[in-house]
Amino acid sequence: MEKIVQHSSSKQRTRHKKSAVREISELLFIALFLVPMINIFILQSYAIPSSSMEGELLVGDKLFVSKLHFGARIPITPVALPYVHNEIFNKKSYVASFQLPYWRLPGFSSIKRDNIVVFNLPSDVHKDLPVDKRTNYVKRCVAAAGDSLQLIDSDVYINGIKNTQAENIQFAYMVDAKEGEAFNQKTLKEMGVQEVFQGAETYIMMLTADLAEKVKALPNVSVFKKMTYPKGDFDPRVFPYKPELGWNIDNYGPIYLPKKGDEIQLTADNYPLYETAIKYYENNPTLEWTDGKAHINDQPIVSYTFQMNYYFMMGDNRHNSEDSRYWGMVPENHIVGKPVFVWLSTDKDATGWSDWIRWNKSFRQIRS
Repeated sequence: MEKIVQHSSSKQRTRHKKSAVREISELLFIALFLVPMINIFILQSYAIPSSSMEGELLVGDKLFVSKLHFGARIPITPVALPYVHNEIFNKKSYVASFQLPYWRLPGFSSIKRDNIVVFNLPSDVHKDLPVDKRTNYVKRCVAAAGDSLQLIDSDVYINGIKNTQAENIQFAYMVDAKEGEAFNQKTLKEMGVQEVFQGAETYIMMLTADLAEKVKALPNVSVFKKMTYPKGDFDPRVFPYKPELGWNIDNYGPIYLPKKGDEIQLTADNYPLYETAIKYYENNPTLEWTDGKAHINDQPIVSYTFQMNYYFMMGDNRHNSEDSRYWGMVPENHIVGKPVFVWLSTDKDATGWSDWIRWNKSFRQIRS
């Protein structure tokens, strides 16, 4: 068998050490160009600061968000510092005077019902922030463009059909303990109960259906009741903030989510639902309702053709989530990306290093 012999030159090649200038240049290229481009167009890491998506996503979850699934959004505010969102040392981290029009690269898929989505908070429009510098939120899309949504006793109906709830949807339950038999917080946490608001002997617990059955079966439970706002009980915090609608977080709608190209007749009844979208998100600042009609630039209009798709987002922690029920529809130019993977989950309430990392919740794929 013929042997393969590696030959080496009699003269050793001299290896030139990189100069300090070249090494610094390469580091700056990676830090100031390559990584920011990956974050903009491919993948970016975010952290979950609140409990609105429990039990699918927990406070302390660090997750990767794909920009490829729904198509990467070209930066609207391109002159900005990398690695910071909208401010640094209480100063703007971007140049607001130079902004590009909204444009998105083609994606793998469109946004569908039950997708978990990261987006910029639409109500930040009143803070005079550019679209891509508004607060980042993560919620579940419960109604997509072209859908009609209604909540009846906390159940979601899409186009008149009751929707199947996601597996880990949580609701608030009032739980009373028997006299002198208070609940042990550690025991509840070991069961998986993440949020408990405690009174004297009455507790408000945020529970999934499975957890509700387990808590209900505890021997020291005397009263167990799901909390639901009654139909017609108006909540002034709920969009569009009209008492005559009588809407609340459990009984809401119906509301139609416009899709791009939809021409909708504007009436006194539906104008409050679409005013914010037409005036602020689609840049018609002169829009107003006078003499029983909508007007743009002092000209009456009987209908409006929408320029973008709109979505209705809700947290899985349905009774402890600030979402579309409070501030309305999410326009497509606010969409950031799709969470795909939790690479680390940490518990801020941990008593020591040993349980600071939730190993059973880290390195998991996000179901959506």
